[in-house]
Amino acid sequence: MTGLEISRRYYEKYGRDMIKNEFPGYEGRITAGLAGPGSDCFGFDDEISRDHDSGAGFCLWLTDEDYDKIGFPLARAYAALPDEIDGVKKADVPPYGKNHFGVMRISDFFMPLTGSKGAPESNEQWLYLPDYSLAAAVNGEIFRDDVGIFTAIRDEIKTGMPQDVHLKKIAARAIGMAQSGQYNFMRCLAHGETGAAALAKAKFAEDCIALIYLLNGSYAPFYKWALRGIKALDEFADMSDTLSALLSEKTSEAQFDIIEGICARFAAYFRENALSSDPGAFLEPHAYEIQAKIKDGTLRNMHIMEG
Repeated sequence: MTGLEISRRYYEKYGRDMIKNEFPGYEGRITAGLAGPGSDCFGFDDEISRDHDSGAGFCLWLTDEDYDKIGFPLARAYAALPDEIDGVKKADVPPYGKNHFGVMRISDFFMPLTGSKGAPESNEQWLYLPDYSLAAAVNGEIFRDDVGIFTAIRDEIKTGMPQDVHLKKIAARAIGMAQSGQYNFMRCLAHGETGAAALAKAKFAEDCIALIYLLNGSYAPFYKWALRGIKALDEFADMSDTLSALLSEKTSEAQFDIIEGICARFAAYFRENALSSDPGAFLEPHAYEIQAKIKDGTLRNMHIMEG
């Protein structure tokens, strides 16, 4: 079973009745689920990844007001739940909760991920927060949320990025790909600097991965899961294998054709979706055209690679 499956089973078998029997007045106010940092929250866990921060468990999220009233007794009740289920040991959790297990304030869950008690509150936050933090804020599964506060915040993070910020990020990733992959990769090889060319290739892949998630209306998870996650997306899912091969194979001039092919696909996508109209495959003019569509003057006038 995956971590998410174990978590839901543990909640259904033990957690649901514990809440119902010991906290009947709050049964409809306690949000339960599994989300946040960790491969199990993304569904990427396996035997290797279960050597830390794993085990049977779930999280119970409370409003600040409810936490002040029942946070401690609820944490004690959670700690008293059985030590294992189906041979999987219960995850160790301190009284105040840890990562994605135990009892937490809703605000304490989101604060380290978004810098706010909920969704980002300004263009600046949306622009500079790491994608992997936003991905961790909306991953996993919510088992119960009658009040809906926690789910509403997650939905806002999923779909609430301002359009101008979205365009700025797309432009920054596109120009990054043009600079590292279409321009500097071959120049580094021409100088005989294979290591620098490998770095350019890696930077190209990093920007490409981020762009794929952006164009899918999603957030790239932590880098070690990003290629795997692409396979589940609607657009450019096949690029997971292409980028994996590009990164894994020996750096050589032959790889420039792969880079150019990738960029040509994005250029075509930009044209088809009215993001740009440049007829070429070089992504730099596309990036500038995309940035020019930004309505907010502060964002539009930022350096093209910022964001």
